Amino acid sequence: MKILLIEDDEAIKVGLTYYLNQEGFSLISSVNGSSALNIIEENKDISLILLDVNLPDISGFELFKKVKEIRDIPIIFLTANDMEISIVMGLDMGADDYITKPFKAKELVSRIKTVLRRTKGNDSKIIRIRDLVIDISQAKVLKNGVDVMLTALEYKIMLTFALNPNVVFTREKILANIWDVDEEYVYDNTLTVYIKRIREKIEDDPQNPKIIVTVRGMGYKLGE
Repeated sequence: MKILLIEDDEAIKVGLTYYLNQEGFSLISSVNGSSALNIIEENKDISLILLDVNLPDISGFELFKKVKEIRDIPIIFLTANDMEISIVMGLDMGADDYITKPFKAKELVSRIKTVLRRTKGNDSKIIRIRDLVIDISQAKVLKNGVDVMLTALEYKIMLTFALNPNVVFTREKILANIWDVDEEYVYDNTLTVYIKRIREKIEDDPQNPKIIVTVRGMGYKLGE
């Protein structure tokens, strides 16, 4: 599969070219937004884009919008910092994932493969996790074919994990990602209650969760 890297750091380009080639991917690259748009127009077989947020001629977020006007290609943001506002902005715009620099090439490849599995032939936007089915187009969650009645906040928390299966979310990251739902702010001490309620609705054994698991000392993530 062909991947477009939009990044002006030569060291990252060289390193990823070698590593992704070893993994069977074909990598083409651009150092700025204007040339990237030309490449996208000329290459109809690009499967995924790695997009640096900080480019010399345009914001990565602005370029994201321009790319989506041309074609709906899966996009992973590369960001030089872990600022919540940047991460949340990217995800809210519809990015498929993000990874913070410096990152390990092995982790990035894992993210790439996850996004490609999720988006390839997935026009109905269905995500399957164990015995759960999440239909994003209808904002529905089913367990063994039966509707799971999640509130808007519970659904967005669930979706946060489902769309980012390899990410460990701190409590702060979860709160930053859901604060705008129905203009209702969730406080840190109530997040535990929401996680507990979701587990009671989706887990076979809420006391021994397999879908939303606790990462000791860090936060939560999607189970294996």
